[in-house]
Amino acid sequence: MAEAASWFIEPLARHHNRAAFSCGNEALDRYLKEIARQDARRHVAAPFVLIEQSSPKTILGYYTLSAFSVDLGDLPPEVASKLPSYPIVPATLLGRLAVDSRHHGHGIGELLLMDALQRVNKHSSQIATVAVIVDAIDQNAVEFYKHFEFIPFPNRHNRLFLPMQTIAALSSSKT
Repeated sequence: MAEAASWFIEPLARHHNRAAFSCGNEALDRYLKEIARQDARRHVAAPFVLIEQSSPKTILGYYTLSAFSVDLGDLPPEVASKLPSYPIVPATLLGRLAVDSRHHGHGIGELLLMDALQRVNKHSSQIATVAVIVDAIDQNAVEFYKHFEFIPFPNRHNRLFLPMQTIAALSSSKT
């Protein structure tokens, strides 16, 4: 396997080989192959792909980011009490994150997640967001996000969030 230094993340483009991607989840595969470029064109989601320098058309993994909002009452009370009492607050949705099955076990999921969080943190002073929210596709995904300190919503076990204060602290420790 190539070293992470030869990997880089860029916006999804026409030249990327979406047809060869397979993560083992039909919905995530179908999204990348059939919908992601349309979502990008329509400004519904911003898809980013991980590729290798030696094979810039091959997608090792991907994620999407979108603007989102969350009802303040849906957050845990101890989190909501620290925010302004607006009925709805801005957030960022990490809509999808998937790794090609040929590359499972190489830390690509973590790399994609950290890139997404750093990207959100970098732009949070220009586009306000109180947290990154994910809707985990299954229990394995829930456990993956919990490992990185994502907090479950009280009434939706598969919806989790990571507050911007945590993301900012994580980003500053990485620099």
